[in-house]
Amino acid sequence: MDARLTPEQHQLRAAAARLADDLGPRSVLDLDDTDRIDRLEKAVEATGWRRLRSDGASGVEVALVVEEFGRGLVDVPLLGPVLADDLAPGISASTVVVDGVARDARGMRRGVFTEDDRVLAAALGPLLPAADLTRHSASVTGPPDQVATLTAESPARRRALALVATTADLLGTSRGAHALAVDYARVREQYGKPIGSYQAVAHLLAEALALIEGSVSVLRHAAWAVDELPPEEAVRAARIAKLYCARAARTVCETAIQVHGGIGNTWECLAHVYLRRALTSIELFPVSLEEITVGHGDAVGEAGRGLS
Repeated sequence: MDARLTPEQHQLRAAAARLADDLGPRSVLDLDDTDRIDRLEKAVEATGWRRLRSDGASGVEVALVVEEFGRGLVDVPLLGPVLADDLAPGISASTVVVDGVARDARGMRRGVFTEDDRVLAAALGPLLPAADLTRHSASVTGPPDQVATLTAESPARRRALALVATTADLLGTSRGAHALAVDYARVREQYGKPIGSYQAVAHLLAEALALIEGSVSVLRHAAWAVDELPPEEAVRAARIAKLYCARAARTVCETAIQVHGGIGNTWECLAHVYLRRALTSIELFPVSLEEITVGHGDAVGEAGRGLS
């Protein structure tokens, strides 16, 4: 495995980072800025990134874009439409349905899910209340139509991509929350010094950074495995990455709140928005430690579950 990114992948990542920095929310109040959201929606739609898989993108390239969007708290759909595109290319304005609920559904018209070897699409109803302030769910309404048929290895391969995509979002939220905490630690002074100069705070941030670096390594391997390893091995690598990054992201986001002190527990601080997004991604295609220790045969049997 060559873990280095190609020049094209570096450019893709840089473009996603610029878009997230330019149009992502800079404050909690920005989450209600409809003009900004409209501009962000037009920009994301123009990139074509919601159709990454049908355009031939690898698992690594999907992970790079999703990671940067998580870091910037991008609050228009990407992850859901990317997974829907992987299931049923060509279904416009669609998002993935998990456990009967359409995820990442703002502005989407159809939900895509699997049933046995069939890929189905159904109309979406109103948006539902959710803990995640940057991504919205919707109910599924009306009878579904079959839009595609799965091949023998499709469920496992798509499960691996779904796990990798949510793991990439977790890594992005970790990076964003950590950067927020570091910036605060540089400017917030106590006893005449920035709080980041005190070991109690510096050690917390250093430990969080170590978790992020570990997350980068395990995610890069899992993203590469989506297309390069047999389906059952790709699923196993993705499960390990999801479990590690889920625990790391929760710790990093909670550390960001702790570094902010009392301000971190207020609505106005963005730290809780990162934590909300991380907790939602943890519960999307969740992985338990028991799943990591099961045999390969059991892993393959379970691989196709969840995209319904």
